[in-house]
Amino acid sequence: MSILQKIADIESEMARTQKNKATSGHLGLLKAKLAKLRRELIEPKGGGGGTGEGFDVAKTGDARIGFVGFPSVGKSTLLSNLAGVYSEVAAYEFTTLTTVPGVIRYKGAKIQLLDLPGIIEGAKDGKGRGKQVIAVARTCGLIFIVLDVLKPLQHKRLIEKELEGFGIRLNKEPPNIQFKKKEKGGLNLTSLVTQSELDHDLVKTILNEYKIHNADITLRVDATAEDLIDVIEGNRVYIPCIYLLNKIDQISIEELDIIYKVPHCVPISAHHKWNFDDLLEKMWDYLQLVRIYTKPKGQLPDYSSPVVLREGRSSVEDFCNKLHRSIIKEFKIALVWGSSVKHCPQRVGKEHILADEDVVQIIKR
Repeated sequence: MSILQKIADIESEMARTQKNKATSGHLGLLKAKLAKLRRELIEPKGGGGGTGEGFDVAKTGDARIGFVGFPSVGKSTLLSNLAGVYSEVAAYEFTTLTTVPGVIRYKGAKIQLLDLPGIIEGAKDGKGRGKQVIAVARTCGLIFIVLDVLKPLQHKRLIEKELEGFGIRLNKEPPNIQFKKKEKGGLNLTSLVTQSELDHDLVKTILNEYKIHNADITLRVDATAEDLIDVIEGNRVYIPCIYLLNKIDQISIEELDIIYKVPHCVPISAHHKWNFDDLLEKMWDYLQLVRIYTKPKGQLPDYSSPVVLREGRSSVEDFCNKLHRSIIKEFKIALVWGSSVKHCPQRVGKEHILADEDVVQIIKR
């Protein structure tokens, strides 16, 4: 039996199984089996193999955004109008057959945009070129899911299901679960908060499917079976996502007011270039970039080309490494002007965390 057939069988069994306390162990087992089969699909046994022509776009710039959506929702038009990059645009479906890169500059940062080929239902199960499309989506710092405003919810659900199946978690934080395999001693499960789904038996059932019999697990949140499986699998990516509801020129003002209240959504018209300012502002917020300006000794700061870091990875050491790997070896102290210090300039060490638009001067030994 093929992997796809096994996946289909498990999904239909899960759909038939009533959800209650008595069936939670069985459902947990099915979810674990499903996750393992999906992994086999993403990483076939015997090596990775190529990603396919046109999908191996080199990373450039300070951040990468992938455009994901069904065919003919306006991704290519959006990329052309945002980046001024020509991406073959036509009114018929499936015009973008390879990944088309474009670049925009915004607030001093260089951001790579990738128009991924139109996704189709079943992409996560290997249909179309979905596997390559989603593999590229996994490398992005932000995903734009482009939806047709006239049929947004059905498309949104289908795309989320495809991305979830490939281990992409949208607008979520990694579950706060500590998981450590060990040689012996059985299962040691500690819950720091009350659990509504996971108990010792269900956790043991899931671990048995992975042939794990000895482990220490600490649950710091009210976790689901899926959360635990995600932690065991260890290959999940957590990516922020903005839903772009395109073609708003085809709906009423009243409908537009309703759309504006939907979380993580930006209504736009790619064709008329409507509401791009809102889109770019939200994009900037979700990317969480930190711009640092360099100041050579005895000179004014260079405000024209900031060094761009990611929030959470914006220490002075990260800054030095982005400039050149050799700098940290000769590093003595840094002088910092900006919101991350109490007085300007302040002498700091390499562990100091920099804030957006700080100015830094490196003093070498």
